[in-house]
Amino acid sequence: MSFSKDDLPFLKLSLGALALSLALAAGMITYSDSYLAKSQQARADAQKHLLDARAQLVAAQGDQENMSSYSQEYLSLQNQKVIGAEQRLDWMEGMEKLRQQGFVLDFKYTISPQQGYVPNPPVEAGNFQLSRSNMSMQIDLLHEEQLLQFITALHSQLQGWFMLDGCTLTRATAGVESTPLKAECSGGWFTMKNRNMP
Repeated sequence: MSFSKDDLPFLKLSLGALALSLALAAGMITYSDSYLAKSQQARADAQKHLLDARAQLVAAQGDQENMSSYSQEYLSLQNQKVIGAEQRLDWMEGMEKLRQQGFVLDFKYTISPQQGYVPNPPVEAGNFQLSRSNMSMQIDLLHEEQLLQFITALHSQLQGWFMLDGCTLTRATAGVESTPLKAECSGGWFTMKNRNMP
């Protein structure tokens, strides 16, 4: 089959429809490629959001497990008055009760003003500020075991967290009326305060 120039007016409509169809097809292909790319990007974003949501869920579940496992320890520290404000008056009353129990012949003590404390090596305390009130003691003893009994009673009977740094024992010199042993001890009372609490 052959075409001549005379056939062109008859084919004009068909060629126009073909050209329009090709243009529409090209437009549809371009649009579908663009739509496919946007859909793939939206799918990737949705998967990323899903992974982030799963990670947050796992973190929240971990936090919930940590809260339940540490809640008893937290409550215990709260009951011992480690968490909260400095308990200077309670410590002083407790020291007087120890004096009345007669674990040692006599003792004197001083509690310094509370200061911020940074352990060495530093530890992450989260939302808590760790503070320490240094305490020094001069203790009169008959024998070394009295010192151990006194320190044990201090830990078991007084509320709070006392850390003993160390003690130095000295014997009285002969011929001088005094107690056989003297102990110089130093340590500190620790408290933890939530930074968000007044």
